[in-house]
Amino acid sequence: MSTPEFQPQIPHFAERVRSNFARQGAMRTLGARLTHIAPGAVDMEFDWAEGLTQQHGFIHAGMVSAALDSACGYAGYTLMPEEAAVLTVEFKINLLAPARGERFRMQGRVLKPGRTITVCEGRAYASANGHEKLFATMSCTLMALIGREGVRD
Repeated sequence: MSTPEFQPQIPHFAERVRSNFARQGAMRTLGARLTHIAPGAVDMEFDWAEGLTQQHGFIHAGMVSAALDSACGYAGYTLMPEEAAVLTVEFKINLLAPARGERFRMQGRVLKPGRTITVCEGRAYASANGHEKLFATMSCTLMALIGREGVRD
């Protein structure tokens, strides 16, 4: 998935993403790790674990949704100003195939950044035996929250 050239609003955007990601209990539960951070782009991975599966042994769609949502959210966050926090306001996921594999890679990419609303897309890939397969896509709308009580960066 290619990413247009975006300019981050703060020079330390990658460190900011890493710090914020480290506070996410949900991504810790998945065992997710950041593998790529660039302006408007974030990739993360996690490994297959029984606690993340549904009854057939595939990664549960809820886990896939959460991971893609975070990848898209952090992609948008790379372009937001210092005082902004990020929240998802809408997403749609397409499950193209069962989430079967040894490792799962989530890509989040900004399509259109905005002062308040940012639109992203996500793609999920499963790896098994050295082969990678696209198994889900997401469209995601994010909101930059500035000055909201109880919401912090």
